Amino acid sequence: MTAWLPDETTLHHGDGPHHRAGHEADIFSVLREQAGNQTAQVTAAGAAWLAGATAYPRSTLAQWESHPTAPGVLPCGAAFDVVNVPTLFGRRMLEHLWADGPGSGPVATHRGRMLLFASPGTAQRLPSLLDWEEWGGGPGAGSGRPAEGREGGGAKVPPLLCHGTGDAVTVPPLTCDASFSGPRWLVAPDTRSPWLPGPDVLLWACVRVARSAPARTPRISIFPPADQGAKVYDVSRRR
Repeated sequence: MTAWLPDETTLHHGDGPHHRAGHEADIFSVLREQAGNQTAQVTAAGAAWLAGATAYPRSTLAQWESHPTAPGVLPCGAAFDVVNVPTLFGRRMLEHLWADGPGSGPVATHRGRMLLFASPGTAQRLPSLLDWEEWGGGPGAGSGRPAEGREGGGAKVPPLLCHGTGDAVTVPPLTCDASFSGPRWLVAPDTRSPWLPGPDVLLWACVRVARSAPARTPRISIFPPADQGAKVYDVSRRR
């Protein structure tokens, strides 16, 4: 998913009470104008998608227009769910998603954790799938209990906090400078209909990361050592 795509067709403002032409800049016009040279910030179409998660999208857009550098709070369950993971584990998930998988939807960081935006229903299904595949931590996994892996105790899925219907999350501001220390977009929404991974895709990413983690204790193998001259492929490239 590209962090910036110019959009000229969304967010047409009328002459309502929240539109004050000549008194302040139209932040969404600014976003469109800056689309060619900015990264990891929201486009006008992406802002429209985010606002669509609320009961009153126009009011939300007007509030963002007045305060474009302020974080927002959005409900989960309708337009998206959010899977909240530790930052390091989340970065490794993204590496697998972009190098070996279908990519990701919008992704943000907040308070030392990574927020992966997922399709609605993921918050309910992902903990169950992890538990079913014996990678989860049982009924309390979604509330912060660590989940131990099944392969010799070496693999581990850290606490996953899944936000769905009835929950709300803090989202980064539409625009911010380099000194901003609050939530930030790593992959910003750039379209009215972004692709969102489902529970099966995120399960795959979690398992790939957990399986690649080094074991806590050395294992004795009956197989010969790997060929030291074998070609090593660089899987760090992201699309």
